Amino acid sequence: EDRHKRGLILKYSLAENAILGIHDKKPFANGILIDYAKVKEYAKKLIKDFDIRTPNEEVMASSLSGGNQQKMVVAREIVKDPDLLIAAQPTRGLDVGAIEYIHKRLIAERDKNKAVLLVSLELDEIMSLSDRIAVIYDGRIVGILDAKDVTENELGLLMAGGTLAKKAEGGVE
Repeated sequence: EDRHKRGLILKYSLAENAILGIHDKKPFANGILIDYAKVKEYAKKLIKDFDIRTPNEEVMASSLSGGNQQKMVVAREIVKDPDLLIAAQPTRGLDVGAIEYIHKRLIAERDKNKAVLLVSLELDEIMSLSDRIAVIYDGRIVGILDAKDVTENELGLLMAGGTLAKKAEGGVE
């Protein structure tokens, strides 16, 4: 969602943002103290592995471009190796290069047999990244479709509250 409200603490460094949610775990936590050498080492690895464009890990998150901020959020969450990755508006407000990078990382997770739940307002993004698409209308799932067999018009019809003859499975009338 909004990387500024939910993904990053803009007044924190990249190193501090890299360990959000795991700051109290080994190797970062040493009793009640944080081992900043380990934090910096970890952040440097994320920066390198996820091509985050920054002078160093001590830079404030607020000073990065939107694409590099989003890469930090994606890096932090993917490295945790979740079985389910929820990507809510993962490319909102990003430039084309950052969008392509985020898409490649989400596809790589899917290809590692991870479940990726993509929530997006971008129909092209949904159709190009999804295996199956669930359409919600008026708070209910009205159809679950195979992404390779559905058209934008058919999705639009479901999104507007219409129905499809046989394609949608799981819809509730």
